[in-house]
Amino acid sequence: MAAGRAAPLTTTVPAGRTAVGPPRRLPLLAVEAATLLSGTANGVTSVVLPWLVLERGGGAAGAGLVAAATALPLVLTAVLAGVVVDRVGRRRVSVVSDVVSAAAVAAIPLLELATGGLGLGSVVALAALGALLDPAGVTAREAMLPEAAAAARLPLSRVNGVHEAVWGAAFFIGPAVGGVLIGLVGAVPALWATTGAFVLSAVVVALVRVPGGGRPESRAESSAGAVRRVLADTAEGIAVLRADRLVRCAAAVAVLVSATYLPISAVLLPVLFEQQDAPGRLGLLLLVMSGGWVLGSLLQGAVGHRLPRSLVLRVATVGASLALVPFVALPPYPVLLGCGALAGLLFGPINPLVNLAFQRRVPSHLRGRVLGIVASGAYAAGPVGHLAAGLLVDGTGLRTAFAVFVGAVVVAALSVLVLRPLRELDDLPDGEETPVASPVAVGPVLPEPRTPAAR
Repeated sequence: MAAGRAAPLTTTVPAGRTAVGPPRRLPLLAVEAATLLSGTANGVTSVVLPWLVLERGGGAAGAGLVAAATALPLVLTAVLAGVVVDRVGRRRVSVVSDVVSAAAVAAIPLLELATGGLGLGSVVALAALGALLDPAGVTAREAMLPEAAAAARLPLSRVNGVHEAVWGAAFFIGPAVGGVLIGLVGAVPALWATTGAFVLSAVVVALVRVPGGGRPESRAESSAGAVRRVLADTAEGIAVLRADRLVRCAAAVAVLVSATYLPISAVLLPVLFEQQDAPGRLGLLLLVMSGGWVLGSLLQGAVGHRLPRSLVLRVATVGASLALVPFVALPPYPVLLGCGALAGLLFGPINPLVNLAFQRRVPSHLRGRVLGIVASGAYAAGPVGHLAAGLLVDGTGLRTAFAVFVGAVVVAALSVLVLRPLRELDDLPDGEETPVASPVAVGPVLPEPRTPAAR
């Protein structure tokens, strides 16, 4: 081992030791079903709530306030979400997260009936409440994947590919379903379908016993001691990021991609098509990009194991960024569709590979808090990038804004080429090994430096 390099946090059973008994696919199916249901429900609300505000005369500022109300809790709670997952239990956190979201969404039509009409403040407050535990729910389900994959006797790379494809499907199914429901029954009644999806997600996870999803060993402590322990747990997660070079680099890839790409899809493209008065074109382009993401994720799970993972990650990241370069010229729509499809296809393998690094190098009992810390970085990067993109469009124009953000994506992607620890991806096991909690000491004994996933 090279001098100065931290010992890897081994999280798998030695080769040859696999789970006993027949394969159990139900736990994995439950995790993925809950991911699809919860993700689709959130996608529906992302369309329905702003539409509801616009219907009530809240204007674009009101719709933006609702969007901010759903984003702010993600930034504030994501960093602690992983600690909650590790201490309370993955299955329990997933269920509670969906129940809280269902209650907040159902409160809107119920209060509508009781009061005759909700004000903007009430909608904003309920939107914030519904989003409050979303990071914990997402982290809980993702933390259950390795054990569910081991129970199903499936390689983690394949499971990660399927998981990201499910996320991609939820991303474009949700808004589409929301738009259809608004047209069929109206914005307020559409929220009952969202409530049902959240409840069904909670029921699926509650009824299926996912390995590693139960309640961890309880600790009796005072409230002050609990607060200190939460802070100490968060510090442990940060220590893992500082100690393991591969985990640190994987986190950096996740956050850099989120910070530079999301403002393009969430701000610049909507501005472009609003100027053209062509919302249908925006929807089709995002649908094509999401479809490419789903296909890329599935291909990574199916055939990615035949190629060096570090090579796939580098080619995918750089290739996806270069596919966005023609956007700077604001080309004809067919060119945008082609480039968007290619970018989505190449973005597809990135998250499955990043997830594999976390799953194989982070001890099981620390996995939730590490995922939560990385997610908080990605959630925080999004709003900052969105604000910068909006200011840049107003100050310099749309073409310049595209040039700046596409250039940032390319620079971030090229940085992947020099992250040498990513070569350690090629050495990670990818069989049916069951991840275990390594008794690795984390804290002051770990080396110093440090650096930053999506959804």
